[in-house]
Amino acid sequence: MKLADYIGQYKPKINMAIKETFDRKVNGANNRFLKDYYSELRDYFLSGGKRIRPLLCIATYNAFTDGGDDKIVIPSIGTEFLHNASLIHDDIIDKDDFRRGKPAFHYRFRQYHVNYELKKMIAEDFGTDIGILGGDSAFFIGLEAYFYNDFERDLNLRAIQYYEEAFINVSDGVLIEIDMVNKKDLTLDNYIEMISLKTGALIEKSILIGATYAKVDEKYESLLSTYGINLGIIFQIIDDILGTFGDEKKTGKPTEGDIREGKKTCLLISALNNLKNKRKEDLLELIENPEISDENVKEIKDLFLEADVINESRTLAKSYYEEAEKSLNHLKNIIKHSEFEFFEDLLNFVIERKF
Repeated sequence: MKLADYIGQYKPKINMAIKETFDRKVNGANNRFLKDYYSELRDYFLSGGKRIRPLLCIATYNAFTDGGDDKIVIPSIGTEFLHNASLIHDDIIDKDDFRRGKPAFHYRFRQYHVNYELKKMIAEDFGTDIGILGGDSAFFIGLEAYFYNDFERDLNLRAIQYYEEAFINVSDGVLIEIDMVNKKDLTLDNYIEMISLKTGALIEKSILIGATYAKVDEKYESLLSTYGINLGIIFQIIDDILGTFGDEKKTGKPTEGDIREGKKTCLLISALNNLKNKRKEDLLELIENPEISDENVKEIKDLFLEADVINESRTLAKSYYEEAEKSLNHLKNIIKHSEFEFFEDLLNFVIERKF
């Protein structure tokens, strides 16, 4: 089954499970502000997103079982909660007010502050404080997916272990990313270590949670893990390219954010390693300027192009694509054809995507 068909079949069910989870919170709250808070979280979650992580969980489960039931849908949304929780916190860290072309969660409550004329806190602080709590709430609400479903207790406990591992991996990845901003001599290996944790691990754990519920033999788990980690690495490399050279109308984010924040993307690391002498010094001086102007952003992009970083990054992504493809091909005669087609199509979508 192609990616688009899988999305068409399961995304509405995933969204319904997310909605019902938040509806319980809204309906169970007596306090007016809590109702507003959980309603806003629900609207944020349902405002967009490809639902790649729950889709991977569902597809893995279906690949190794007879299928025909939708009981995997509820536990599949756990990592989607964790993913969105990390996005809420990332937008605060990165000072991004928009996500997918719509208001970030903390920015929604900055507007809430203005609309309700709250007097005691400034709008920016109020939005940031509620955003931090919003990410925290999402992390813990995500665990409910493993408490309230139709699977056995032992399987749910194993899924929770993967959820915990993913939480720690993502946090460690973000910590490394923040530390890398202050470092000059970085290699692409340093970058791969960071994105394997920040992006790859959650995709991997989504797959392994699906495998857990399907009671997959351990000998196949390493192949699934390799596919997932590499899929995540490819996703982040392409995300870095689109974050600087993508179409803002399609990505929903400005193409200057990573540059202004001094993020050590694969583009910046490659440029610093490829440029020589004066040109490298020029790039360092520009990227370390705390007040980067629009003209500076253009100069940095020009230096990136001079260093041929797009082609180098796509070549890097291709190497991880080949690793993921190899693992998937080992599973070809083990899993259902419809799910093999989904995994294959998703892999191609990720490396070729434009948004």
